[in-house]
Amino acid sequence: MSATESKSIGQTGGTRDNRVVRGIMFMIGATVMFAISNAISKWVVAIYPVGEVMFARSFSSLIVCSAFMLPATGLAVFATKRVRDHLARGLSQAVSQTFTVIAFSLMPLAGAVAINFSAPLFSGLVSVIWLKERAGAARWSTLLVGFAGVLIVVQPGADSFQLGALFALANAIMYGSVTVAVRGMSKTESANTLLMWQMVTLAVFHAFLLVFGFRWPTPQDAALFGSMGVANAAAQYLWTKALHAAPATAVSPFYYFLLVWSLVLGFLVWGDIPTMSLLIGSGIVVASGLFLLLHEAQRETATPAVAANEAAATRSA
Repeated sequence: MSATESKSIGQTGGTRDNRVVRGIMFMIGATVMFAISNAISKWVVAIYPVGEVMFARSFSSLIVCSAFMLPATGLAVFATKRVRDHLARGLSQAVSQTFTVIAFSLMPLAGAVAINFSAPLFSGLVSVIWLKERAGAARWSTLLVGFAGVLIVVQPGADSFQLGALFALANAIMYGSVTVAVRGMSKTESANTLLMWQMVTLAVFHAFLLVFGFRWPTPQDAALFGSMGVANAAAQYLWTKALHAAPATAVSPFYYFLLVWSLVLGFLVWGDIPTMSLLIGSGIVVASGLFLLLHEAQRETATPAVAANEAAATRSA
């Protein structure tokens, strides 16, 4: 190997490593912003109607995203042939996010976040049932263990079981199901198009919730509403940047840092002390999610190789 080739390979490897590190930093930043937005949502929903909180968060996020994106892209960012899919995605996310905020109002922040982390497990289950994907022993074992972790967090039948857990679980089920239904959208839609359609549809659908209650916020609370939307928009942007900078298998595990920040904020703001069942159940859910992520990535990598081998065998025959 020549010195020039060695140098070229070294530069390529270094560039890839830099992109992965940058992607990880983006993802950790996204978890911080998500935690802040969630904490503010939990704070204001104790004072204002849920519908008002959801609309304030969605509308302020739309304003922030539009201010940064539209000057560069114009209205062309909304060009798409999949309007129905965008509307369905927006409606489902509007409902699931509302469930999440209701859960925040009824239970500790970290508990709701831990249950929400089970969404990939439901996504895997729906893929098997709905899309008829094959599920080997490893996949089924991971799903069963992950659901056991959810039960440990929720504690059905225990005195500590709360209504908020049902809303958090409903959000996880819906979000996991929708992920399967629209996971192919990223193949035809740009990240900017996905983000702007999401912001618009969320604001529109959440506007209908205002009929269930509204009260004028104080100047201080209005600032909190705005901060909640800014943090949410920043989180969405950083999350998107993370997935574009590096492979999902490299950055997605760091999304679980959200649980750490939620535990810290829950303790500092509301004095929530994590129970042993929450810590054990959360650990099981996180470990199951990480294993499932790695397992699915290996399956996707192996599938083209298998197809190529089969094609080669056919040509030989």
